[in-house]
Amino acid sequence: MTKNLLLLSLSVAILCGSFTANIANAATTTKIAMSATEKAATKKLYQDNCQSCHGVDRLGAMGPALLPENLARFRKNKAIEVINNGRAATQMPAFNNASTKTLSKAEIASLADYIYTPSKASLSWTVADINASKVQHFDQSKLPNEAQFDADLMNLFIVVELGDHSATLLNGDTFEPLDRFKTRFALHGGPKYSPDGRFVFFASRDGWISKYDIYNRKTVNEVRAAINTRNIAISNDGNYLIVGNYLPNNVVILNTTDLSPLKVIDAIDSDGNSSRVSAVYNAPPRFSFIVALKDVKEVWEIPYSDEGGVEVYKGWAHDYRVEAKAEGWKADLSKKNEQFPIRRIKTDDYLNDFFFDPDYINLIGTARNSHNGQVINLDTKKKVASIGLTGMPHLGSGITWNYQGKEVFASPNIKEGKITVIDMENWNVIKEIKTEGPGFFMRSHSKSRYAWTDVFFGPNNDKVHVIDKSTLEIVKTLSPSPGKNAAHVEFTKDGKFVLLSVWDMDGELIVYDAETLEIVKRMPMKKPSGKYNVFNKISYEKGTSH
Repeated sequence: MTKNLLLLSLSVAILCGSFTANIANAATTTKIAMSATEKAATKKLYQDNCQSCHGVDRLGAMGPALLPENLARFRKNKAIEVINNGRAATQMPAFNNASTKTLSKAEIASLADYIYTPSKASLSWTVADINASKVQHFDQSKLPNEAQFDADLMNLFIVVELGDHSATLLNGDTFEPLDRFKTRFALHGGPKYSPDGRFVFFASRDGWISKYDIYNRKTVNEVRAAINTRNIAISNDGNYLIVGNYLPNNVVILNTTDLSPLKVIDAIDSDGNSSRVSAVYNAPPRFSFIVALKDVKEVWEIPYSDEGGVEVYKGWAHDYRVEAKAEGWKADLSKKNEQFPIRRIKTDDYLNDFFFDPDYINLIGTARNSHNGQVINLDTKKKVASIGLTGMPHLGSGITWNYQGKEVFASPNIKEGKITVIDMENWNVIKEIKTEGPGFFMRSHSKSRYAWTDVFFGPNNDKVHVIDKSTLEIVKTLSPSPGKNAAHVEFTKDGKFVLLSVWDMDGELIVYDAETLEIVKRMPMKKPSGKYNVFNKISYEKGTSH
């Protein structure tokens, strides 16, 4: 580990919402009173150890911003503890404990003081800033509307290579690259395809949104939508792209044609409290975006119909709830002539991680500091169940399948070595499948009998488990590249092959036969991470995340 990872685990803790302190408590834990010389020394300490991950002026890069505004739920004494002792299940090493004395306690205390000091940099990013940042690399209207290569356009992959901030367009039949191109620094949240599969959109941690034309193998447009971004989602019709942001605390809705901003919505709850946006999602049957708010107990649904979200909901019929829901929508959408109105859903706790049932009627959410998951009916805006969940389930990487005649949901766990399998009819935990360590990703395909999950954290992170979906048992444990982290799989369109990443600078993409579990091909790559199949993503295949 290098010093550049000094605050990476702190960021993970912030992202995961592990602590719920108020910013006032954080600010008053230790009185900040540095001399000019001390300030300069501490700034140099940050530059040497933290800036490569967290950006100039602490505004965020690969890691999120480290500012009082972002540390609202993280006490300073906890920050000092993490820097001193490291953090389990992350890349954060210890910098001053029984075995390591990389930094002194005084240096760590100074760093903690520094990140809780307001930045002199501007934290605003206005519509004017967004428009001023727009870059047009190619005029879309002058590019051909047919693919300029021969391949099954539905069985293409985008492979993100973190090692040198690139992406590869891969033929999913031949497993040969069709293009390799540079991306913005530190992509996050997964690329999203247009509904026809022609365009793919990327989001970087520092707010850049890029539009890549697969047919012509060109990046055509870019815009900086924010200072620090979490992820993006695309509407059913492909007309709108929503960006969820940490800085500023807002969502930005863009026109996908040229990435022009259509609306900026500040993330403020009904009581006037500001919040970071932890994630945004498209809910296809609802013709709306769902917004997860990190710092307030509220979830948003934002309709994106041209009529302001009213006409879309006609004909939604869920037995006895029809009239109640119709009336509820009338109340929620009081500004019915406004484009992208907000429907607010109150929650019992903070929800930092989401999953949806296949019909997008129920939302399953967890708070990182709670042992209970909440199931919220999006139509009635009511909690309908609680699920006992320990550790830190990673719901966003969960998958569903049919098990003994019922729909089940399975989620990996970032803190504990287990997969939790849940009955989606009664929301009871059916089984906890023990693994060789905490995991991050889980994938399958409707045509495959297997589900794959990694052991992303800990000494066994070179292992990948293969689970039989009919028995809920691990049938094989693979170690494709001993000593190197193996994680994140994606299936081909037909479910016959599985692509697995080895997350190393001297990494590789490994293709497995999905039935025999034998290796078919190895391709050298620079720290490949996520892989995204066009068909699986645009068809919302049950075995992959969305």
